[in-house]
Order: sequence, then structure tokens, then C-alpha cells
Amino acid sequence: MVLSTYGARGSVEPMVGLAVRLRELGAEVRVCAPPDEEFTELLDGIGVPPVPVGAPVRPLVTTVVPGSTEGLAKRVSDLIAAQFGTVAAAAEGCDALVATGPLPVTAGARSVAEKLGIRYVHASHTPVSLPSPHQPPPGRRGRPLPPEVSDNRELWDIDARNANEMFGEVLNAHRAGVGLPPVDNVRDYAFTDSPWLATDPVLSPWRPTDLGVVQTGAWLRPDERPLPPELVAFLDAGPAPVYVGFGSMPLGDAKGLARAAIGAIRAQGRRVVLSRGWAELGPIDDRDDCFAVGEVNQQALFAEVAAVVHHGSAGTTTTAARAGAPQVVVPQGADQSYWADRVDDLGIGAAHAGPVATTASLSAALQVALAPGTRARATAVAGTVRADGAVVAARMLLEATPTRAEGAAPR
Repeated sequence: MVLSTYGARGSVEPMVGLAVRLRELGAEVRVCAPPDEEFTELLDGIGVPPVPVGAPVRPLVTTVVPGSTEGLAKRVSDLIAAQFGTVAAAAEGCDALVATGPLPVTAGARSVAEKLGIRYVHASHTPVSLPSPHQPPPGRRGRPLPPEVSDNRELWDIDARNANEMFGEVLNAHRAGVGLPPVDNVRDYAFTDSPWLATDPVLSPWRPTDLGVVQTGAWLRPDERPLPPELVAFLDAGPAPVYVGFGSMPLGDAKGLARAAIGAIRAQGRRVVLSRGWAELGPIDDRDDCFAVGEVNQQALFAEVAAVVHHGSAGTTTTAARAGAPQVVVPQGADQSYWADRVDDLGIGAAHAGPVATTASLSAALQVALAPGTRARATAVAGTVRADGAVVAARMLLEATPTRAEGAAPR
């Protein structure tokens, strides 16, 4: 099995979770992912040799101006070329190719699978990206949706046309180069008629549509790493702290956000565990009520904290929910407003209004998250969140994929 992904931690981590479960079921797995050191270490840690694809993501994420289209055409061309090059080479002799990430990646990956005659699965780790009459499409960089159009079906049609204009020419040039016919709907070709949705059905219920979405549950990586001794000592030294972390988000004013978060948490009489992340968040003074961490087992840590303040990625939201930790979601972009709304709708925390946080706005949100009723609700929901999404997906993939070793015709 070859798993292809490109993006920040939220795109790589679920594929690592699937890779672990596939290997447990006896499959050989190759993971094509960005060459960032942390992703290489992540894959090495589970015993899967990484196949580096494309340029490192972190320098791109932390330097590109949000919304800017500068260099976009070059990045699109490089992403598609990498699928037809590096990923195609990795997939030689394999039985199935699972892809997630930006449309140039998944459309290129399906083309590779088509050329090799192997099974292809499109995986999404958020429902926001899948066409549905119940929701509008997310905007594409440099292609804002017309504000005068309110019908979701029409908006998804516009999105499909935008995708064709942005990616169709480059994709079809590569397809022609390997003897494949052109595609006239890049988005729907990449998604297929039955995309997999790797999200929890309680946290992220999918409303049925004409698209045959298969919801497996979230692909969580089993993490047995112990917490660092210094962090354990900090946790044991006082009442449960509040965790603050924004993962792979670059943040425009990291120092200002750290100042606002730490001030708001102190105002609630709580201590702080601050995750540095890609924004390099750090303490604002030398007081001993704040402890900074780097890479850490969030599954273990979130079980020990009073609340989790974060950006609202699918992975962090799900991990906090499984741990029963109340949440404050400060969405910065992408699908994060969706997850903030889900946290609010479920009563397991508070959705912050917008990406810019102040001490006052975070204090108000923390009062909701730290209320006894919110903790009780978060504990109740935790018992309903599935832990076996990656196992379900791995079994489905293996059971439905004929292998060359069995003498079956490749799909």
C-alpha cells in the first residue's frame, strides 16, 4: 500500500495512523510525505521508511502571506509533477494508492493509480472539502466565490470550474505524457464517487448526499510515548493547567497571542502548558506557572489538563474530545471555523469569535470551558468518540483490494 500526502502536520499525522494499522494487519506500507525533519522522524518512529516528496512544508507555511497567490502556479506544477514522478515510482508493484491533501496531489495520485492499474482511494480529514448541498465549498486561493450566489449546489459547480482552470492544464499535460486521456472535471475525478471521510461521526456527522461518502472514523496514531519527566513534575506540582497550542499555524502575532492566552489563563487562577508549535510560542516572563513544550504526546497530556486552547484542526479537536478535555477553539483559517462550531454545538467548549484573541475575549471563552457543566459534557462525549477509525479503514482497504500476489487482476 502506498499512502500519498502533502501538507502540514494535520495532513501527515492521519496517514501515519493508517500506516500503523495497515502494518499490524500484515501489509507493506510506503508513505510519501513532505521531507520536513519532523515528518521523517515521525515515520522512522513507526518503522516506515519515508518517501520524501516535494519541498519542505514548514518554510512555506511560515513565509507565504495568507491568501497570496504568489508562486502558486509553480507550487501546483511541482505538486503534480511529484505525483507522476516520486509517487509513481514508489507505487510500482503496489496494490493500492491512498491519497489526501491538496487537489493537485490527489488528482495526480489518481492518475498514477489509473496508469498503474491499481486501486485508488481519496481520503479527506475534514467534511468541509467534500461537495454537499448542505454546505458551501471552501474558497480556493485567488478564486473567491461570488458573494451574490447563495445556492450551495451552484457554488460547488463554480468551485469545480475554478479547479479546472487552476489545475486542469497542468494535470492533463502530465496525463498526456504517460498516455492517459484528459479529464474534464479535475475535482470530481480526484474525489471519486466514494471518497473516504476520516472523521468521527459524533464530532463530525456527515449528512447523506448523492456522493457515496464512506465515513470511517478519525485516523488516530496510537501514541504510547511517556510525557517528559520535567513536564510530569510540572503537572504534579499544582492544579491542572490549561494547554495552549496552535500546531502548524504560523500566526501573525505569536507574541501577542501568547500574552493574551497566558493573561487570560492566569486570570482564571490556572497554570499554563504552552506548546511552541510552528509559530514558536513562548512564555512572556519567567514565572514558574508556565511550562513550554515541543513535540509531545497530546493524547496523554490532554488527559491531564483543565482545558485545551487551540486553533481547531481536526486532529487536535478530536484528540481533546477523546481525552474529555474542554476546549476553546480560536480558528485561524481553513476548516477550523467548522470544528469551532462543532465544539460549541456539542457543548464541550467554546468557539472564539474570529482569529484575533485578546485577554478579555479568551477570559470569556475560558469561563465557559472551565465551567463544571462543560467538563461533564466533555466527559460524556469522550465516551462516544471512536478510537478505531484507522483500524476500520485499514481493514476496508485490505478486504476490498485484490493483490497481485493472489493472482487477481489489478484495479
